[in-house]
Amino acid sequence: MTSASRIWTRIDYEKDGKQNGWLQLPHSVTRSAYGNIAIPITVIRNGNGPTAFLMSGNHGDEYEGQIALCKLVRELAPDDIRGRIIILPAANLPAAMAGARVSPIDDGNLNRAFPGDPDGTPTVAIAHYIDTVLYPLADFHHDLHSGGSSLQYLPFASMRLGDLPERNQRTMKALKAFGAPIGLIWAYSLDRRLSSVAATSRGLVALGGEFGGGGSVSSAGVRIIEQGVRNLLAHAGIIDAASAVGDFSGPTRLMEIKSRDYYVYAPEAGLFEPAVELGDNVRAGQVCGHVHFVDNPGRPPESCHFDGDGMVICKRHYGRVERGDCVVHLATDYAG
Repeated sequence: MTSASRIWTRIDYEKDGKQNGWLQLPHSVTRSAYGNIAIPITVIRNGNGPTAFLMSGNHGDEYEGQIALCKLVRELAPDDIRGRIIILPAANLPAAMAGARVSPIDDGNLNRAFPGDPDGTPTVAIAHYIDTVLYPLADFHHDLHSGGSSLQYLPFASMRLGDLPERNQRTMKALKAFGAPIGLIWAYSLDRRLSSVAATSRGLVALGGEFGGGGSVSSAGVRIIEQGVRNLLAHAGIIDAASAVGDFSGPTRLMEIKSRDYYVYAPEAGLFEPAVELGDNVRAGQVCGHVHFVDNPGRPPESCHFDGDGMVICKRHYGRVERGDCVVHLATDYAG
């Protein structure tokens, strides 16, 4: 039997109105024997209706979603909606405050921690609360990401294929309603401990996305999120359709990632010189880039190559690499 979460809150999820508060995770340390990690949460409710759970700060160095959701917290009033919106703008708060992918407290990656453990370290305890308390309250979910410090992405919204065709169809409709220039379908997963996997397992219509990267803030990525979230809320019936923005410049281009062959990894440690840019179309066998060795400049560089055709949707931001670092990954047009 799963233990109850240790996280507590004074937020009442069934109360009408707008509540700004905190999820309190007990955290006893030298400076605060009975302290808590206070994770901000906003709940806006107006009568019965669907619930959308919007989340960012899963990785602390991914900023576009954090900014967009902070704006939404200030902008939305209960009279603007029907149903409920739950907003968690800094889900892994210690990581968000440190501007780091992982928590400085336990080195925990929240997006590799689901379904979590109520009695584990802070990161896995947060995952457990999201999975056992917040997901069961929701009908729609969007976990907003970007490439963080180490990667740069072409902005896209995304979905992950599950085992139920009917839910896949509903999620595809939500992805198209969001209206991002690119809608990515993850048909291949690097890990099963992701928030999107957990949300899908709970039966939610669950979206994700990558809206920038490089440890900076993409103003275009923020705008896509701001507009897309309102489109999603209108699609869910939570705000009036008149408040939706619609698409950005035309229909969403549906793309997919189908296998590990879409990823290219550094063959050695050194300085990576890319031979391609975001948005480039490439062919199998084409050079992806070269790793140079400044500690041994007479050594020829090691090259890496693409295993398949596709478009470069992600590339590494940092110049230095270790063997096994992802330097590029591709996407291809969705085959259905």
